[in-house]
Parts: sequence; C-alpha cells; structure tokens
Amino acid sequence: MKHPDDLLVAIAAMVESQRSSRMSLTVVVPGAVITGRLAPEALWKERVAEVLRDSEHLGQFAAAFATPQGGGDHQPERGDDPTHLHFHVARILQGSFGIPDTGGMYRVALKDVSAWTIGDIGYSDQ
Repeated sequence: MKHPDDLLVAIAAMVESQRSSRMSLTVVVPGAVITGRLAPEALWKERVAEVLRDSEHLGQFAAAFATPQGGGDHQPERGDDPTHLHFHVARILQGSFGIPDTGGMYRVALKDVSAWTIGDIGYSDQ
C-alpha cells in the first residue's frame, strides 16, 4: 500500500495520544500476518531498551532505543501522523500457531499494511 489507510493512521494516532496499549490489531504485511496489541512508540522503545539492557550480548544496542533520536526514522511531533505501528505481546501467525508463543515486539510501517482487522487472532484446538 503506497498510501496508508486513513482509518488505520487515525487508530495509530489515538494509540500514540493516549499512551494506551490496549488496542488489539491484526495486520497483513508482505510475508507475514502479525497479531497483537499496539503500543505508543515511546513506550515500545522503552520496553525494547529494557529487554536489550538485560541481554549480555545486545546491551549496547539499548541506547539506540532509549534516546529520543534512536530506534527509528520518524519522531512523532504534535500534529504529525504516525508512520509505524508498534506491536508488543504480538505474534507472527504461521500455520496453526503464533511465533513466539509469549509474544514479541514488532515495528510495522503503516504504508506496508495491505489488510487489517481489529482484534488479536488466535488459534484453538477445538
């Protein structure tokens, strides 16, 4: 999608403005279906930085996510439309299961979303 869906941009802007991480969303992007909860960019960066800091081998990369300039190519300013969705507690849907089981942290460019739906999609054996 060359121009992001205006409704999806509005949802992302609401997540950013409310610092809420309760909105569940499923998106289709090239090569993947991702399902999970959206988080504001600043909160997402903070959580990624925490995970990296706790890693023996990746701790040095935490600074890129902890600084205002780090972690991406867009810094939201008042009135700017978001350019990315920030998922946490998210999974890539693959066959009959989600990867990883516990949820991961994904950053998705809004312009790359070809389809989406409200809600977190899961699988059941029943």
